[in-house]
Amino acid sequence: MKNIFLENAKPESLDSILGNTEDGRENLGNQLPVEVYRLLEYSLKIELRNRYDKETQIAIFRSAGKMAGEYFAKKYLNLNQPLDAFISQLQKTMEEFRIGVLRIEKIDEASGKIILTVAEDADCSGLPVLGETVCNYDEGFIAGIISLFMGKEYEAVEVDCWATGDRVCRFHVDPKGCQ
Repeated sequence: MKNIFLENAKPESLDSILGNTEDGRENLGNQLPVEVYRLLEYSLKIELRNRYDKETQIAIFRSAGKMAGEYFAKKYLNLNQPLDAFISQLQKTMEEFRIGVLRIEKIDEASGKIILTVAEDADCSGLPVLGETVCNYDEGFIAGIISLFMGKEYEAVEVDCWATGDRVCRFHVDPKGCQ
């Protein structure tokens, strides 16, 4: 028997995989503690690093984040509005979903480069100082959202993180090939 989940795991097909939490979790609802989310995330990171290497684990998390960001943008955001309205909607939606508190530090409209922060990030806020950035999934998630809105490929790189001793995650978001 073919595994449809693995063969069709693209942003457009995530609806068919994610199911309906209202039907399936009528008593518990659609929210769970951040600790449970982090158990999934960090156990996967450890397993991927054990089986492959750090670079592969990071690439997989960025790719998965990008897929999720594209899905999120298509499903929950209006991609046909001016940039300021889009950013406002993205900030509100990220807070509603408890992903984090998004702030834009700088947008260079000529180059397309963006610097943004996410406070209270579900991936890392409250982690001990680990000496490295850890929000690779978020890098992909942000890149997926911005790429769809801007109509061209973007990359996001985390430059500051709670795990590096900062109190917000800061991302440089640039058109692909401009970093």
